[in-house]
Amino acid sequence: MNKSRLYFLLPVIIFGVLCIFLLRGLSLDPSAVPTALTDKNVPIFDLPALDDQTIGLASSDLGGEVSLINVFASWCLPCRVEHPLLMKMAGDGVVALHGINYKDESKDARAWLDELGDPFGRIGADRDGRVGIELGVYGVPETFVIDQSGRIRYKHIGPITQRDLDKYLLPLIEKLNQ
Repeated sequence: MNKSRLYFLLPVIIFGVLCIFLLRGLSLDPSAVPTALTDKNVPIFDLPALDDQTIGLASSDLGGEVSLINVFASWCLPCRVEHPLLMKMAGDGVVALHGINYKDESKDARAWLDELGDPFGRIGADRDGRVGIELGVYGVPETFVIDQSGRIRYKHIGPITQRDLDKYLLPLIEKLNQ
C-alpha cells in the first residue's frame, strides 16, 4: 500500500470512529446521568422554609419513608412542564414529596406555587445554592428518590415525563416500599 493511499484512508477511518461515538451518545438517556451520591446518605442540610406557608426541609426529615425531592425554581420553564405530574403524584399519595426551591426569590416561588398548586409537604429555600451543590445539582429541575434510611437511590435530571414516571420513578418507589 503506498503512502498516498494511506493518507487518504486515515481521515476516513478517524471520521468513521467519531461517527460511531456520536451514534452511541445519541442513544443514551440524558436524564439518567449517574450521580456519585447514588446509594449514599443525603448530605446533611437544614434549609429554612420557603415562607410562612411552608415547613422547611432538613436531611433529618428524610428518614422512615420513601421520599421524592424535587429541585425547582419559578424561573425554570421545564419545572412548569413537569409540575402537573408532581401535582398528580401528590394527589395520589404515592410518595412523600418535598421541594427545594433553588436560587429563587421566595415571593416569586410563592406566586408560582399559588398559580400551579403546591404538591410539596415541605419546601426548603436554597437561596445561595449551597445544598444544590452538595447534592450535585446540574440545573433545575432535578428529582431525587430517597429510601427509608435516607439514602439517594435515583437521580433524574430534567423535567419528569409520564414515561419517566412509568419506567423509572414509580417502579423504584414501589420496590422501595416493599
